[in-house]
Amino acid sequence: MKVRKACARLLRLGALALLLGATGTLAPAAAMAGESAAGDKAAESLVLLRTSYLAGNRTEEGFVRCVSKKIRSGSKRPLIHAEREFIDQLYPWLEPRTMPRESADLSDFMARPGVAETIHRKGVRYMVWLSGQTLREGSGGSLSCAAGPGGAGCFGVAWWQNNSEYTASVWDINELSDMGDMKASVRGTSVVPALVIPIPIIARTREKACDSLASQIREYLNLD
Repeated sequence: MKVRKACARLLRLGALALLLGATGTLAPAAAMAGESAAGDKAAESLVLLRTSYLAGNRTEEGFVRCVSKKIRSGSKRPLIHAEREFIDQLYPWLEPRTMPRESADLSDFMARPGVAETIHRKGVRYMVWLSGQTLREGSGGSLSCAAGPGGAGCFGVAWWQNNSEYTASVWDINELSDMGDMKASVRGTSVVPALVIPIPIIARTREKACDSLASQIREYLNLD
């Protein structure tokens, strides 16, 4: 009986030792996995920001949304933080008079109260600055519409030219450096011919510029 009890006690001690050993082995692995996940997040997380804030000289929100959607359209889909939320959480350091103007200002920017902590918490690795607009450069032609007893109709032809020019500058927050600039420039002519019914033929220059710039950003950040 005593021998049986001693054996049972030894078995319990052995099981406890194995359990402790397994826990000690798994804990560092779990920590490494957590560090890797955090590193992956930091490597893929970014925010798109507009450099122009003045009325009439600001990159369109629709263009920013388009670039964000296109960047996330491939197999690798980075986390992209909302611009307004990011700016509000770092207030007032991304307002027009306090925002960093060039990558050389990144060190001072990160040293401002709460900036480094917020960026680290959100896991932001890249700040992508977007600028540019789509402008109508010229127009011409004549298009007139009228209604009468026999019905209504439009006659003539009208045209205009759009010029979409945008740039992107990618800043690496970890390295406190400017990774490079990209540019997309697209011109196109829209035409509206009418023989009773107008048939608009629109040159979608902004959408094409969005495709080009997003593709360049994806390639630059190895997202393809």
